[in-house]
Order: sequence, then structure tokens, then C-alpha cells
Amino acid sequence: MEKVVYFFGNGQAEGDAKMRNLLGGKGANLHEMTSLGLPVPPGFTIPTDICTYFYQNGKQYPANLKAEVETALGRMEKVLGAKFGDKTNPLLVSVRSGARISMPGMMDTILNLGLNDETVQGLAEQSGDERFAFDAYRRFIQMYADVVLGLSSYSFETILETAKRKENVEEDSKLSAQALRGIVEDYKKLVISDQGTPFPMDVKDQLWGAVGAVFSSWMANRAISYRRINRIPEEWGTAVNVQAMVFGNMGEDSATGVAFTRDPSTGDSRFFGEYLANAQGEDVVAGIRTPRPINSTSGDLGLPTFEDEFPASYKELVSLYQRLEKHYSDMQDIEFTVQKGKLFLLQTRTGKRSASAAIRIAVDMVKEKLIDRSQALLRVTPEQIEQLLHPRLDPKAPKSVIAKGLPASPGAASGEVVFSSDEAEALKRGGRKVILVRHETSPEDIGGMDAAEGILTALGGMTSHAAVVARGMGKTCVSGCGEINIDYQKQQFTVGS
Repeated sequence: MEKVVYFFGNGQAEGDAKMRNLLGGKGANLHEMTSLGLPVPPGFTIPTDICTYFYQNGKQYPANLKAEVETALGRMEKVLGAKFGDKTNPLLVSVRSGARISMPGMMDTILNLGLNDETVQGLAEQSGDERFAFDAYRRFIQMYADVVLGLSSYSFETILETAKRKENVEEDSKLSAQALRGIVEDYKKLVISDQGTPFPMDVKDQLWGAVGAVFSSWMANRAISYRRINRIPEEWGTAVNVQAMVFGNMGEDSATGVAFTRDPSTGDSRFFGEYLANAQGEDVVAGIRTPRPINSTSGDLGLPTFEDEFPASYKELVSLYQRLEKHYSDMQDIEFTVQKGKLFLLQTRTGKRSASAAIRIAVDMVKEKLIDRSQALLRVTPEQIEQLLHPRLDPKAPKSVIAKGLPASPGAASGEVVFSSDEAEALKRGGRKVILVRHETSPEDIGGMDAAEGILTALGGMTSHAAVVARGMGKTCVSGCGEINIDYQKQQFTVGS
């Protein structure tokens, strides 16, 4: 094959937004944002046709891929002045998928790749924060073991929860450096006992393991289900994006978040989003912690906002979102990180929205002369028109409210409560209507979410997995309903007494 790797960084990119079919949506937009001079960490994209080659050739790669990846890594090292696998100044990367159509959470991601027992010491010395370095290391081991080695996350979560109880803390970010060192050792022991071999310490082995896992996730059951539901052809494949890490978990002057250039539920023309201080991006979208609003119009006025806590970064983010929406002429879903007060953009994509929001945004954008009437008509699908006819609760009808959460996706739904996706799918096949209730949803829940009339989660915010996927499906969803206490063993949830 001719060219098999496309580099972006330092204001220059070998791709652009028009190359979505080859570079995938995420990759094409990373190249485009880099060319626009936006603050995007450098990296490279392995295109979708390599995914096709991978499956057609017994999960092998073209002969020239390894050399081109090495060259691209060298270019990243030059831009950043760091070296992949270096003991004193290590370059760490994320490895993410990116199909030509957005598939939120359906395929695998690995963060902090490049850490081992030596580079973690270099990261600790370089950052001056041992706690941060070992937090990144324990996250990497868990993510890599789950995605590449096939270990269940549950075993790692048990170790983490035990350590939190021992230190009497509720949040991961409050664990001490000593506790995190112990967690890392316990994680490595868990890998040896499950795999019979130690966790891989060679950073290049880690990289190729991750690339193979991301391509393999294209054929994972959840991705197959999502493609079936959304009629996405299997032959399209996914690209792989390898990008330099920036850290939202470097302390209280760091953060990570997701923002929409308009409200994805209502279509209102207001900047909307959520963030977590001292966290990594997966913490926001996975719904593990309930995030805070990005500004006073995004949520509970009682909570501190990103605008309050990071005023300079917020001002810069507002300027960047306005540029991006104008450039793409559509509502954007933006992922951002603040590292030690410096803002970075990690992704922009066309935002998933409810049916009513799609119509509102299309009409408003014609008025704002961003698009014309014919483009507006094409922005609203027949499925979205059908969603508008879904039931709503009569605002005048008497009702007994037992708990309140976030209005992630509008509508009204009723059905039997179920606590697993498998049960939701089984009852749907039997002609019964169900509401799927979870602490938070994960990509594995896609079949159950499709089968359910509505979705209720105890954790997560307006940009969590449950919220984004439900909006795209036109399903009613209430997220972050912290008043409900779910007991999976007893198959029930309770509210108060």
C-alpha cells in the first residue's frame, strides 16, 4: 500500500475534514483543527483502509505500516521535545478509534500508553507530582488490561474500592501516592494471575497491542449492534488515532470536559457542557462521577462552574467553539482538557441531538445565515420527525414525583423496570415494554438501550454515555438521578424510605 500514516501537529496536517471516509470523523477533524491553528496535541492517523486490510489478511498489517508509524512517532517526539519510552522525559500517547460516522463509546480507547515501571518515575520527576504519575499508571494498566488483554474491569474496581476504604476517601483523586503505588502493584499481580505473563513493559509492544485492539473492537458485539441499529456498513472500518497525551488530572489547575455549541436536548442557542476538575476525559463520558456544569446556563446554579474555576480557559474555549461552529456550519460536540491552566482540544464532531433540537438548530442556523433552507431540510431526518410524535407527559396532569435527575433526552416512557441489558432485550422479544435502570450505562448496554422504552441512570451527566446515545436513538433518558439507590442483587431500586 502507498501512504498508510497521516501526521498532524505544530500547525501542519497531512489530512483535512474532506478526508472523513479515509481518516474517520475524529481523525479528519483533528487534522482540520490543526490546520486551523487550534491547540491540538500532535499525533497521527492510521486510516480506515488499514482496518479493511487487517480483516482481509488474517489480522496482519501492510509491510510499510511499522516504518511509517516509527517516522510519525519521531515527528511527535521532535514537536514535543520528549521521547517515547524515555526514562527521564517520556512521551505518552492515547490510542483511539474513529469511524467515518460517530459511534459514541462503541469502540475502544486507551489513555496514558507508554507508562511502565521506569517511565512512571520519569513522569513523577518531570511533573513534580508522584501522586499524579501513579494515578496515570493505574488508569493505564486497568484500561489496557480490559481492552487489550480481556480482563474484566470489575476485578480492578474491587482493588480500587478496597484502597479507598482503607484510606477513608470517597473519590479516586483523594488517594495518596503511597496508596496508588500499592494499587499499581496489585493490578500487576492481577494481570500475572489471570494471564500467566507479566503486564507488558515494552512501550512499542504496548502500542501495537493497542492498535490491534482498536481495530478488533470494530467487530465487537456492541459495535456490531450499534451498526445494525444505525445502518452503518461493516466494510467502512475504523481509523486509529495516536495522539500525545495531555493531562486533566495533574491537580486542581487541570480539568477535562465535554461541551456542545448549542443545547443538544432543546436546540437553544447557548453554550452547554460539563467538566470535572483533576480528572481524565473518560471520567466524564463514562458517568463514573457526576460532572459539574460548564457555565451557569448548563445546570445547577448551586455548583461551581468551569467559567468560575477556570475563567481564562473558559474565555478561550468560547472563542474556539464559535470558530468551530462557524467553520463546520453545524452544532459541534467538543472534548477539551486543561493541563496546568493550558487549554487543549481533543475532538470536535457533529453533535448528537434530540429531534426537537435538530429542527430548532436547523431553523436558527438559516436565520443566522450559517446554512440555507435546502441544507436545513436535509439536517432533519424522517426518523427525527417520527420521534417528535412520541408521547410527552401532560404538564397539567397530577403526578407523584419520587426523584429528580437531569433531562438528558426528552419524551415520556413507561414500562417494567429491568436492571440488565440482557433482560431488556429478552422482555422486548416477548412483547413487553421496559425501562432500563443502571448506575450508569456502558457501550455493552447498547442492545438493552435499543430495546428499552426509556433509560434511567443514577450517575452521569448530560454528556455521559447514556445521555449521548439516548439522544441519538430518540429514547427518553433521565441521567444523574442520585436520589435512587440501585441494588442489582435484589433487583430493585429504592428512593428514601
